[in-house]
Amino acid sequence: MSIQPVILAGGSGTRLWPLSRELYPKQFLPLLGERSLLQETLGRLEGLPNVATPIIVCNEEHRFLVAEHLRQMDLSPRAIALEPTGRNTAPALTLAALILGSEPISGEDSGQTTDDNTVMLVMPADHVIKDVPAFQHALISGAKLASAGNLVTFGIVPTSPETGYGYIHKGDKNGTAFQVAEFVEKPDQDTAEKMLASGEYLWNSGLFMMTPSVWLDELERQRPDIASACRAAHAASNLDGVFYRPDTDLFSACPSESIDYAVMEQVGVTSGSNSSECLAVPLDVSWSDLGTWSALWGEGSKDAKGNVIQGDVYAHDSMEDSLLISQSRMIAAVGLKDVIVVETSDAVLVAHKNSVQDVKELVTRLNKDERPEQHNHRKVHRPWGTYETVDVGSRFQVKRLSIKPGAALSLQMHHHRAEHWVVVSGTAKVTCGDKEFLLTENQSTYVSVGVQHRLENTGTITTEIIEVQTGSYLEEDDIVRFEDRYNRHNSS
Repeated sequence: MSIQPVILAGGSGTRLWPLSRELYPKQFLPLLGERSLLQETLGRLEGLPNVATPIIVCNEEHRFLVAEHLRQMDLSPRAIALEPTGRNTAPALTLAALILGSEPISGEDSGQTTDDNTVMLVMPADHVIKDVPAFQHALISGAKLASAGNLVTFGIVPTSPETGYGYIHKGDKNGTAFQVAEFVEKPDQDTAEKMLASGEYLWNSGLFMMTPSVWLDELERQRPDIASACRAAHAASNLDGVFYRPDTDLFSACPSESIDYAVMEQVGVTSGSNSSECLAVPLDVSWSDLGTWSALWGEGSKDAKGNVIQGDVYAHDSMEDSLLISQSRMIAAVGLKDVIVVETSDAVLVAHKNSVQDVKELVTRLNKDERPEQHNHRKVHRPWGTYETVDVGSRFQVKRLSIKPGAALSLQMHHHRAEHWVVVSGTAKVTCGDKEFLLTENQSTYVSVGVQHRLENTGTITTEIIEVQTGSYLEEDDIVRFEDRYNRHNSS
């Protein structure tokens, strides 16, 4: 029996704004250490026997972020499935199950096969699990139950009467697991306290195990509309190296539904001779979904006053039980208690810990007002490196480019802007019209409006460049591409 990780990395993490943005959500952030949450999710499978290389399901916009985070771990994925639009977790899992039935995924022999002994391990990319040995032990138990034809979910042993989680009502004992009596929606405070006191409930973790065939069979039984839409999108899919793309229009027509609502809750009440059984394996592993700033405060390393502090922060002794994060400027705080302060280069969030659930509504307002602070950070990640806006004004913009060794921007031109480049460190190979030449530290060049150009780092260290753009229109959609090694069609 082999375990096939399926990592669901399509979330937006709006409750952790301003660190989490639409184009750089929380699963790519190193919130509790040096590795991102996605990397931590993959890392906790290290040492577990018979684990296949992962399938990652993510948004099309995040494909290069996923690839880069895997590269940093020296990990090659089985596939990176790209959702053209979010349709919740049931369609995402269905894509992974269909991929496993269409070997080889990358057009070459991957050396991996899929059969009835393959069990999918479905994990969100943005959770925290501190007791990894206990987690792996539970996975081994869950894999045995899943290989026998059951749908397995993992329920967190609750430690408090949380109202932000769904619950699982435990039924009869079944070896190391329990039959699922029912799934319970997020309760009010009084109901949560009663459920906790009863000892009969688990938090719904969003972690699952099942074989691909069992999932597809149950989906066909419970939600044939989702199954049909995903099969059609998969049949018309295409491959771009390791990137798997279902047909955009067909997948976008798929109903949006979670794994729980689409199948798990239905199986829990309709199990019988023609249906799999829904089982819950208890997990007591110091788990958190890091769904809010108060959850991050709860997981963070605290000082003597109960404060979690990251970055350049001066907190007076009167500060208590607060979270203060500084990314680009000093924060000075006096006399605050139970407060969240998060500073980035373009936005500052100040909130009481009891109100952090409302951050999502704040982000909705930012989106409605088309504020750029909801969409991206000032530092924007590209497959070739990053660019960061340093200054902007009427008819000019200054950016700092960081180009990775061996990487190159596309061969492109602009209708409305000229660009001035100054090399700060490293070496840049420049294409400008019909000329090619090298620039080293402290050297510069100029690209006129309408001239084809490209920057490439042929060296072994990162090339840092200051770019000054001038012209009547400076937005990123003023790019015409002629060649691009990353197969992009718009935005640099």
